[in-house]
Amino acid sequence: MAQTRIGILTGGGDCPGLNAVIRAVVKSATRLGWETFGINHGFEGLLEPVSCTRLDHREMGALLTAGGTVLGTTNRGRFTAKVGHGNVARVPDEILDQAKRNFILLGLRALVCVGGDGSLTIAQQLFEHGIPLVGVPKTIDNDLEATVFTFGFDSAVACATDALDRLHTTAASHNRVMVLEVMGRYAGWIAAHAGIAGGGDIILIPEIPFTYEAINRKIAEREQMGRLFTLVVVAEGARPKGGDFVTQGVQQSDREARLGGIGSQVAAEIQRRTGKETRVVVLGHLQRGGGPTCFDRLLCTRFGAKAVQLIKEEQYGYMVAHVPPDTKAVPITQAIGRLRTVPPEGDLVHTGRMLGMSFGDEE
Repeated sequence: MAQTRIGILTGGGDCPGLNAVIRAVVKSATRLGWETFGINHGFEGLLEPVSCTRLDHREMGALLTAGGTVLGTTNRGRFTAKVGHGNVARVPDEILDQAKRNFILLGLRALVCVGGDGSLTIAQQLFEHGIPLVGVPKTIDNDLEATVFTFGFDSAVACATDALDRLHTTAASHNRVMVLEVMGRYAGWIAAHAGIAGGGDIILIPEIPFTYEAINRKIAEREQMGRLFTLVVVAEGARPKGGDFVTQGVQQSDREARLGGIGSQVAAEIQRRTGKETRVVVLGHLQRGGGPTCFDRLLCTRFGAKAVQLIKEEQYGYMVAHVPPDTKAVPITQAIGRLRTVPPEGDLVHTGRMLGMSFGDEE
C-alpha cells in the first residue's frame, strides 16, 4: 500500500511563524506514518512547472524559531482572489483545473493551506473545485473572523511596541511629535494593541475616523501639562472623517490596493497646524520579518497539529481557529470575506480612553 502523502503551502504575505507551522505539520504527519510535500511559492507551485519538495521531519528542528518560510510565498501571480479594497475575484477555471490535475499527479491526500483572507479565499475556491484541504489562519493584521488570534499578529505587535519604546526616548529628548505608521490594512488591531502597550498618546485606527482638530487638542492638552512631546500611532488604513484611504502607487486591476502613506500626511498636517517639529517612522515590512514570539510559536504548533488531525478525520473545507482555551475547526466560509475589526465601543478602546489616550474623534 502506498504511503499517505499530504501537501502544505504558504500563501500571501510572509510573517513570523510560517516555518513553525510547517514544522508542526511535518512532525505530526510523520507520527501517523505520512509523507509531507511542501508546495513552493504558494499556490503557484501547483501550476506548470510544478515545484515541490519532500519535507524530512529530521530537518524541522531549526524551523521553530526561524522567520519567513522555507517554501516561499507570493501574493501575486495566476491565483488572484482579492482585488481593490478587498473585493472578491474568481480564479479562472483553467487555473483551478490545472491545480487539481497536478494535485492528483502528486498523489496527495489533502492540502494544508496557510494564509490570510486572500489565500483562504483561493483555498475555498480550490475546495469547491474538488481539492480536499484544510486552512491555517495567518496574518499579522488579525482581521480574520472565526478565530480570536491569527499567528504573526503577536510578533508584529511586539515589533511595533519596541519601536514605540525607542521613539519615546527620542521624542522626549527633542520635544517632538513622533508619528509611527503600522500595518493592519482595514483593521486597527496592531495600532491599538501596540499603541496601548507602548504608551502612545494618540491612536488612529480605521474603525474610528479622526479629525485634526481632535489631534491638535490632545497635543495642546499635553503641552499644558508640561508634556512637550507626543507619540502618535497610525494604522495604515486610518482615514480622516469624510476622507478616503491613502494608497501607494497606481492601483492595479488584478491586485488589492496597497495602503500606506497616511503617516506622512498626518505628520505634515500636525506640523502645519501646531508648528511643532514632527517626524514620521513607517515600520513597514519590519513587522513581517524576524522570528515569532513565544505566543506565536505555541499558536503555530497548535495550529499545525490540529490541521493534520482534521485531515486524519477528513474534515475538509475547514480552518483551524483559536477559540480560547481551545483550537477548533470552523468552516473556511465562516472566516473569509468577513473582516474582523476593532469594536469602537469595545474593551480595548475603552481601556485606552480610560488612560487618557485619544483616538482622534473627541469633539
